[in-house]
Amino acid sequence: MTAANAHAETPANDKLVVAISSRALFDLTESHALFERDGLEAYRTYQIAHENDVLQPGVAFPVVKKLLALNRPVPDTPYVEVVLLSRNSGDTGLRIFNSIQHHGLAITRAAFTSGEPTSEYIAPFGVDLFLSANAENVARALNSGVAAATILPSQVRATHPGQLRIAFDGDAVIFGDESERVSQEQGLDAFQRNESERWDEPLSGGPFRNFLAALHRLQAAFPPEHSPIRTALVTARSAPAHKRVILTLRQWGVRIDEALFLGGRDKGPFLEAFGADLFFDDSPINVESARRHVATGHVPHGVSNQ
Repeated sequence: MTAANAHAETPANDKLVVAISSRALFDLTESHALFERDGLEAYRTYQIAHENDVLQPGVAFPVVKKLLALNRPVPDTPYVEVVLLSRNSGDTGLRIFNSIQHHGLAITRAAFTSGEPTSEYIAPFGVDLFLSANAENVARALNSGVAAATILPSQVRATHPGQLRIAFDGDAVIFGDESERVSQEQGLDAFQRNESERWDEPLSGGPFRNFLAALHRLQAAFPPEHSPIRTALVTARSAPAHKRVILTLRQWGVRIDEALFLGGRDKGPFLEAFGADLFFDDSPINVESARRHVATGHVPHGVSNQ
């Protein structure tokens, strides 16, 4: 089966919708620092004066580019849509759209809110994943039941140019945080005992369960031997606590291409070895380590963020 035929067999309602903020998509460090220092009017004047100056890619730019490339070779029936949600105004947002056009990104829908929270437009756009540099907007999206992460300043590496690679932490990201609570409140021995005793009880779904399922559906549109998407579970769990994870994913009918059970080892070098375009984790400690190796999104959910 060719990629083109595989695309044609994917239902239109399986389209993946990703919303992204302007600061996650482009490097707005200079203008944002101006806004923080001198206020809105100085920022507005600067952006209008520089609206024809092309913005450089931000941390999430490579992920967006690879996501949009999944629409080829049938661009008229896209299977991924990227929407811009920005706290810029229409005036200051013109530079953003000019840069989108310059970089050849097929982004046509946007909401500019002039400083108001962008999360109100997540549901109307039917968003599956929200990526933003604004932690407040990310928290609102998570509270509304949408997968969301704060994109952090990170090491961005150009790897596997023909394939999108996304890695996930397990507890409090793909799964609920019940097991993580046991670990933090009662210790590692209690966690291992809990997972061994409940090995046949599926874990509850976390904030990224639906997004992982959507990625799985996209993968199914391509021949497995030539899939443009590869996923990995990168977790601090180890045997015997791995068994419950594997059986849960099996029951959900979701495929994870690689599963790394690190037993507490630093995740960063493993993520770099996997070649992750983006990694999602709830732990502030883990994301600080990971972002030195790969582009990283913090998921402010669960007991680690209370």
